[in-house]
Amino acid sequence: MNLNFASDNTGPVAPAIMDAIVAANTGAAMPYGNDPWMPGVRDALRTLFDWPEAEVLLVATGTGANALALAGLVNPWDAVLCHRIAHIEEDECGAPEFFTGGAKLVLVDGADGRIDADALAAQIGRTGVSLHNVQKGALSLSNVTEAGTLYTLDQLRDLTTMARNGGFATHLDGARFANACAALACSAADMVRGFDMVSFGGTKNGCMAVEAIVMRDPARHREMELRRKRGAQLWSKHRYLSVQMMAYLADDLWLKNARASNAASARLATGLRDLGAMMEWEPQANMIFARLPRATHDRALNKADYYLMDEADEAAGGPLCRLVCDFTKTNAEVDALLTLFAG
Repeated sequence: MNLNFASDNTGPVAPAIMDAIVAANTGAAMPYGNDPWMPGVRDALRTLFDWPEAEVLLVATGTGANALALAGLVNPWDAVLCHRIAHIEEDECGAPEFFTGGAKLVLVDGADGRIDADALAAQIGRTGVSLHNVQKGALSLSNVTEAGTLYTLDQLRDLTTMARNGGFATHLDGARFANACAALACSAADMVRGFDMVSFGGTKNGCMAVEAIVMRDPARHREMELRRKRGAQLWSKHRYLSVQMMAYLADDLWLKNARASNAASARLATGLRDLGAMMEWEPQANMIFARLPRATHDRALNKADYYLMDEADEAAGGPLCRLVCDFTKTNAEVDALLTLFAG
């Protein structure tokens, strides 16, 4: 049994999506987004988000989606406000700064991976106050956060309203958008209310390689098309992106997969607590950050794959590990990992 809990990126492609790729692999189709499937993708996302005039661009990576989306929202002299441990800050190798032409990521604090409203208000108030400062650009939020926690819908509304009233555009990093919707039992339309642009993730949740940049204002579309091309994210054989996204959206596969990964994570979290593990943050979707004794990791990492985030001693609860469930994780796999931890 392959006990791989390192990331939802390690999971396979969902069968329905693989079937769609194979089915599209016959004959000719126009390239560069002019394939016959792309209009259906756009219309499906318009309906899902309740953004009837939205435009959609597909790219192959989450970094590409985030960096291009932010580039379409800010000037090079602007600020992008994000949490201190946001993915765009810690895991994208300066891509947002590169694609925006130099916009500055300004880090905002808050407990449990979520931006604190008072901290955001203070940062908005001191941004763009003179020629000598970076100017008001965009607020970027992540749901699920990089701590595996969630913003409630009310928290999202409060932060996006504050940002918009303060002169900032709004971006949602939705790499785990589906997991957030599943955990909050909310619609996609509820999730995106208050945002100008969304990076709608697919790759972590059963797609091979596709992410959607969804822009509420269609006036941004032409510029974003050019940015995608210039940023080397426009696929020639675009049909293979389109059919992935169509299959992902069909019959709510995006939501079904997320519910499965969230359920596996909840089972794992319960088992870890029973073993005495200390949770760094409350697990709310499909990511767990837990502390276990060093001896436990020494034993488990010979037979399972997951990430250690630090090397804390036993007084702190032991090293911090990150465990992520993808949509294929079974009860048997979860229980086998727990048995391995238990020794």
